[in-house]
Amino acid sequence: MKAYLGIDVGSVSTNLIIQDQSGKIIASLYLRTMGRPVETIQAGLEQIAKAIPEQTQICGVGTTGSGRYLAGVMVGADVIKNEITAHAVASSHFIPEVQTILEIGGQDSKIIILRDGIVTDFAMNTVCAAGTGSFLDQQASRLGIPITEFGCLALKSTNPVRIAGRCTVFAESDMIHKQQMGHPISDIINGLCEALVRNYLNNVGKGKEILAPVVFQGGVAANAGIKAAFERSLGTEIVVPPHYDVMGAIGAAMLAKEELADTQQSTRFKGFSIAGLTYHTKSFDCQGCANNCEIAQIFEEDRVIGRWGARCPRWDILQEG
Repeated sequence: MKAYLGIDVGSVSTNLIIQDQSGKIIASLYLRTMGRPVETIQAGLEQIAKAIPEQTQICGVGTTGSGRYLAGVMVGADVIKNEITAHAVASSHFIPEVQTILEIGGQDSKIIILRDGIVTDFAMNTVCAAGTGSFLDQQASRLGIPITEFGCLALKSTNPVRIAGRCTVFAESDMIHKQQMGHPISDIINGLCEALVRNYLNNVGKGKEILAPVVFQGGVAANAGIKAAFERSLGTEIVVPPHYDVMGAIGAAMLAKEELADTQQSTRFKGFSIAGLTYHTKSFDCQGCANNCEIAQIFEEDRVIGRWGARCPRWDILQEG
């Protein structure tokens, strides 16, 4: 079986998927990055290799996410693409008419505007964690509620209270205040969902023309309370696609397939055996000019296989010969 591997390395999660030539997902994996992307990528490769048929041939690999360059040099990626492109490609595959993508992950959120299948505008919020998965996890833990039940409780609300959602600190203190006033937990959680959606639309979605079909993806798309709050605010149905939580990885795999079909080249994938190799990273400050670039580099065993952070080609890995 010929297949394609997609890897999305984010600050909170690392997602891997393998799909066949028809686009069917053979295996998918969601792992917590836990601040250790190298070890998580290796663990992911080892686990997903066991989840696919023995004769599966990986014909292409794509990486995306904030750790895409790191993952790319480790595995031998054929394509390294940003999250905007990867998410847009995956959404268009499942919902070809999509015009707006709402994506909320563990530490950031983004909006992508498409017209006739082409990305025409986008915005990202990487400054504040209000409304992201990590903040919702934190609040669920504080309230002693499993995150899987968080959204369902919001749907039981009959009178949502207004929560300040512009900042995580203010939102949490406002929730505590409303608890002390005696408001039901379901109303407080629903109020939080409303606040987070309001914050998203006023910041990330500000000035954007949000047209249907609207697709909601990323880990937070599992939260039924947030989805319902978006539907009330936008006055339209919100579509949560299959595999909503690994859409970046799916897009990366699809881009790898497209790239290799266009170039007629064979894959650069090093194989699942790299899960057993030793990797370590190191950084240094370049003193070559006034920029003083901080150069990060990754070693496979004792050999440098990748560098990034420079504003010039001085430290390009090609100079290793």
